[in-house]
Amino acid sequence: MLDQYGRSISYLRLSVTELCNLRCRYCMPEDGVCKKNHDEMLTQEEMLTVVRACAALGVTKLRITGGEPLVKPGIVELCRKAAATDGICEVCVTTNGILLPKLARPLREAGVSRLNISLDTLVPEKYRHITRYGELDQALAGIKAALDEGFAKVKLNAVLIGGFNDDEIPALAELSRIYPVDVRFIELMPMYDSGDFGPEAFIPYTRVTEALPDLEPLPADGSVAKLYRLPGAQGSIGLISPVSAHFCAACNRIRVTADGKLKPCLHSADEISVKGLSYDAMVETVRTAILSKPKWHGELSYLERSRAARNMNQIGG
Repeated sequence: MLDQYGRSISYLRLSVTELCNLRCRYCMPEDGVCKKNHDEMLTQEEMLTVVRACAALGVTKLRITGGEPLVKPGIVELCRKAAATDGICEVCVTTNGILLPKLARPLREAGVSRLNISLDTLVPEKYRHITRYGELDQALAGIKAALDEGFAKVKLNAVLIGGFNDDEIPALAELSRIYPVDVRFIELMPMYDSGDFGPEAFIPYTRVTEALPDLEPLPADGSVAKLYRLPGAQGSIGLISPVSAHFCAACNRIRVTADGKLKPCLHSADEISVKGLSYDAMVETVRTAILSKPKWHGELSYLERSRAARNMNQIGG
């Protein structure tokens, strides 16, 4: 379906939980989230109704997010049913990877074809700091499990943070040469005003091209990332720039939160409730949301905060 600016909306990001087994500093508060009652959250059947309604309007790609989606009870069955939905061609999961050693194979068998795994640093102490108490070895074990299971694509997502991991750009990028993975560097978004990050943390994607002068440009693949490859690498390097060079004109996605709010734009406070709707009502609500998708999200910077009105774990990455 086309929105009012001619963008074809074909991508749904569905958050299945606000909960997580880590507490990343750019994503959620140290003490976690205020747990909501079960009746405030989408049921599995409501989530699948969302998927069916979006597919009926032209959505072909589904990304399951959180929080951490792999802590969601019944996540494998949810992925299996979503992958079997008419019109859905691709089911992807974004995860911190901690639970992949036991879930990679069931997810692959359920029809998940792609995984995005968060990896902001290769230094154990820094990993523990940014996640507040995670262990790097657990994340690396999850990446190994994903590679062992032969997913069609494994991407490693690194949030660019000045003064924290900008010195690791070459080391993180080197993973695309050593392993068949794509490495994505994503600009830090000013969403969670915890005081953890000052102005120096918000660095542009061009810091990556400066640190990697050997990068070779690749043709666009329809995603929002600017694509490159290191000489001889197995995977690509992707640069995602929501702050310094927004890609709103090419945005093809909508989001649904775990508590049943449809967000036409990540950085807008506008939300439309879909909880409790019948299939037909869901289709019409999604149609209305697509037509209300804004042209762009407005300025983003250390001083110009996101208008999302939620922490990232409450939206879905």
